[in-house]
Amino acid sequence: MSQPSSITLIKNATLFAPQPLGLKHVLIAAGKIIYIGDDLPHLGKELAVQTIDVQGQWLIPGFIDGHTHITGGGGEAGFATRVPPVPLSQFTRAGVTTVLGLLGTDDITRNTASLVAQVYALREEGISAYCYTGGYHLPPTTLTGSVRSDIVYIEPIIGVGELAISDHRSSQPTLNELLKIASEAHVARLMTGKAGILHLHLGDGERGLALVREALETSEIPARTFNPTHINRRKALFEEACELSKQGCWIDVTAFETGDVGYEPAEALLRYMQQDLPQDKLTISSDGGGCLPCFDHHGHMTKMDFASSTSMTEVFYQLLDEGVAIEKCLPFFTSNVASLMNFKHKGKLVTGADADLIVLDHNKRISHVMALGQWHIFAQQIIKKGSFEN
Repeated sequence: MSQPSSITLIKNATLFAPQPLGLKHVLIAAGKIIYIGDDLPHLGKELAVQTIDVQGQWLIPGFIDGHTHITGGGGEAGFATRVPPVPLSQFTRAGVTTVLGLLGTDDITRNTASLVAQVYALREEGISAYCYTGGYHLPPTTLTGSVRSDIVYIEPIIGVGELAISDHRSSQPTLNELLKIASEAHVARLMTGKAGILHLHLGDGERGLALVREALETSEIPARTFNPTHINRRKALFEEACELSKQGCWIDVTAFETGDVGYEPAEALLRYMQQDLPQDKLTISSDGGGCLPCFDHHGHMTKMDFASSTSMTEVFYQLLDEGVAIEKCLPFFTSNVASLMNFKHKGKLVTGADADLIVLDHNKRISHVMALGQWHIFAQQIIKKGSFEN
């Protein structure tokens, strides 16, 4: 299929925005949603409009993957284990239309400069992309010399992370060091209106979130600044994180396998939904492009795998297959992430929002994916690939 006109009319879509809105018609122009309604809009014959009748199929916002190693992760078992940059279609096949790139263990051979460059590359290829400054370690890898000035001056940089705590690979940050980084992010948020969050990698360490609890108890920094991820890797860690959500922290489940020590991602989301917890404070991400290593008690890697955004999508399918109402789980993949990141035009299907959307077929699987008004996946076929994809 060739790329359509810049004006697209999607007819007869069962809309979840993410709240259920029933059968609607949606008009898209210049990368934006410009009309949602019960009646077909009147369009002049002189306009080149692509019309698609989805015949009652579900139309939902595009997914926001808030934790991706867009430049590739890994490198924890030698240079040959460095994962290459993630190609465009690995995101779009998963329904991901907005990505947040970051650095992990390797914040030396990969740095903030290369991360920003990859953000711009993904933007040129047609999806929305942003990133964090820093990585696992202290002092943080930056472009301008400080976390605060990176967020203030570099447009795609919206926060700092993934700073590692409770992990043998971390810099073992002290409370003082954590507070200094968090304050830099918070002040940058006040100055710019960006997310200004400290995105925290949680390892397997028994200390869990103790450092974050201490930070909240001893400082004036708002709870929303602290954003722990990988919270489902251990059951006790998950329960700790749920308590933090009551204080105002957004917490993030990772779509990886945890074995008996943790909660599988779908189970973690279900457990959260079934409790009296703020339902707008939970998100899910993929760790796409990142290395998924296993270590023995000496810190030696015993095996590793690599993550993909499709793992997040499989969790979404699993929830639907188990009978979870889509309007209950969809915010974890869309609007909750947009709220955390201060993305005012993402995560919802409303007039004026970016035209990032997914059409689910009658089996509740991804059929079409649109990013910024352009189809990337159509009838399950990739129609737009990255520059170096075969």
